[in-house]
Amino acid sequence: MLAITYLGHSAFLLEADAKTVVVDPFLTGNATAARAASDINPGTILLTHAHNDHVGDTVDIAKRTGAQVIATYELASWLQSQGVDNATTANHGGTVAFDGGTVKLVPAWHTSSYFDGEAFVAPGVPAGLVVRFGGATVYFAGDTCLFGDMRLIGEEGLDVAVLPIGDHFTMGPADAARAAGFLAAKTVIPCHYNTFPPIRQDPQQFKRLVEEQTEARCVALAPGEVHQV
Repeated sequence: MLAITYLGHSAFLLEADAKTVVVDPFLTGNATAARAASDINPGTILLTHAHNDHVGDTVDIAKRTGAQVIATYELASWLQSQGVDNATTANHGGTVAFDGGTVKLVPAWHTSSYFDGEAFVAPGVPAGLVVRFGGATVYFAGDTCLFGDMRLIGEEGLDVAVLPIGDHFTMGPADAARAAGFLAAKTVIPCHYNTFPPIRQDPQQFKRLVEEQTEARCVALAPGEVHQV
């Protein structure tokens, strides 16, 4: 059994078999965050890309807990330079094992950089994540637009697809509903909305679109709510 807790924005906590994984832990400075960074004690941290609203508290959490951090090559290398000893470099198409599961990096269409003071650092490419953990397969799209090769990602046999719906920086609800059709996951969970004014959306409207246009069930979680797979 896998428990997926929505922490707000694009941050999720996965718990199974007494093991914990956190995805894109942007908590400090996130008005929608359901938990403080100091309350998160993962064994593994998975990152989709280098933007500050996804890397978030990774460095502090990893240094405190010793968690393995898995990210694309440039981002993981930069994290190593920040004192994260257990950062694993990876890239598209590669599968990396972590305690209790695996993650396969797949393409995403977006940008990727980290704003450190007055400089943009950690360039590279974004990724989606196909996570196999707790007996389930969960796809985290990260920040992306709609693209046709989502159909190939759907061939991974997805139990859950976590999709951004905010528009402006990522897919909006209409394109995300089309993505849900391409991915053919059993359940769709929206994210990356209502954190900032440019990404205001109605998750219930998205739920209606998904369930009218696809066979998937859409579960719109409020920050702090849990979905069991």
